[in-house]
Amino acid sequence: AVCGKLDEMTGQAIYAFVSLKSGQTGTAEFADELRDHVAAKLGKFTRPKYVTFTQELPKTRSGKIMRRLLRDIAEGRSLGDTTTLADSSIVHELQQRAKIEVTQEE
Repeated sequence: AVCGKLDEMTGQAIYAFVSLKSGQTGTAEFADELRDHVAAKLGKFTRPKYVTFTQELPKTRSGKIMRRLLRDIAEGRSLGDTTTLADSSIVHELQQRAKIEVTQEE
C-alpha cells in the first residue's frame, strides 16, 4: 500500500508499506531494489522515498486495508479510532518500523 507523507522539498513524498510473503525479511538492499524497479517501470517521480516492510497491513475485519491508519503512521500522528481493526498488534509494529525508516531517510 502506498500513501503520501509531508515533505519540505516536494510537498509530499511517496511512502510504501510493503507486505512480505511469509518467511521473507525486508533489507535496505531490497528496499533500494524496489525503489529502482518502481522508477524504471513507472517513472522516477514515482520512486518511493520511504519503504517500510511488514508481514501484514492493518485491515478491517472485512479485509480492507485501513489507508487512513497508514497515513497517520507515516506522518507520526495519533491514530484515532482503531476499533474496526482485525489485528491491532500490526499497528504498533508498523509505528516502530516507520519511526526507524523515517529516521534513516532524513
